[in-house]
Amino acid sequence: MFGDLMGMMGKLKETQKKVEATKARLDTVLIDEKSNDNLVLVTLNANKVIKGITIDDSLLEDKEQLEDYLILTLNKAIAKATTIHDTEVAAVAKDGMPNIPGLDLFKQ
Repeated sequence: MFGDLMGMMGKLKETQKKVEATKARLDTVLIDEKSNDNLVLVTLNANKVIKGITIDDSLLEDKEQLEDYLILTLNKAIAKATTIHDTEVAAVAKDGMPNIPGLDLFKQ
């Protein structure tokens, strides 16, 4: 029994390293999201860190409109980044999890 337990622990540590490597790689995956009329461009990585915001000069005169544009565009970008992040990390974690009878953490 302890042999299996030690094997599982080793596999979990290996999986943890793979998850961390995947998260580091996701720092380099950039997502660009534009407003519907291309007046705002938001760039963030798949770990949901904002890397850039570009705003058309025409929006600088109306603070409320600019805020609305930023909120909508940022939320769309964050949603895309979250999907990419969660999918990538879950795939690595699921692949590396030991088979423990009765414990299915990744049911679909």
